[in-house]
Amino acid sequence: MVWHGRQTGVFNSWDACQEQVEEFKGARFKSYPDRASADAAFLAGPPAKGEAAPAPLFHPADPNNVPLPDSIAVDAACAGNPGDMEYRGVYTATGTEIFRSKVYPMGTNNIGEFLALVHALAWQQQQKLSLPIYSDSKIALNWVKQGKARSKLEPTPKNAAIFELIRRAENWLANNKITVPLRKWETEDWGEIPADFGRKS
Repeated sequence: MVWHGRQTGVFNSWDACQEQVEEFKGARFKSYPDRASADAAFLAGPPAKGEAAPAPLFHPADPNNVPLPDSIAVDAACAGNPGDMEYRGVYTATGTEIFRSKVYPMGTNNIGEFLALVHALAWQQQQKLSLPIYSDSKIALNWVKQGKARSKLEPTPKNAAIFELIRRAENWLANNKITVPLRKWETEDWGEIPADFGRKS
């Protein structure tokens, strides 16, 4: 895996990696025992000198028993219902944050979960990735599959930005095919989703 070289990314052989780093000034690279670990380290970025690369939160195992580490997890937080809402996506194996929204007033948690899923889909399309996406919200997963956020929240001047995001998300879903698995995060079996904001009392 190459952080800094002629080309960067995860390579399947030392020969391919060596082509990118040999005689390349300041090359940063490292080998990993499996693809998931290498992908996680690449997304996390190179460690500072003297620091070890981040260890995966999950190791590859039976996908029927544990979440797939080579995936994206999304979650939302909302202070009130409605209230200040935000969402984010992380790489499941390490918890490395991939994207994070700003805080929007007068939103709901379900809307945040919906927007996070669509954001992850659009982000992957831009990055040419095809990782499974986990959400702990059945409602948001159903909204995405239906292509529409079926919220009962009423539009107001204060939440106009949220409704613009919903409009854009629904438009994206109407014009793009979902080609990656959308999966339910099983909190009771696996604990809190890695994208959780950690604000539960």
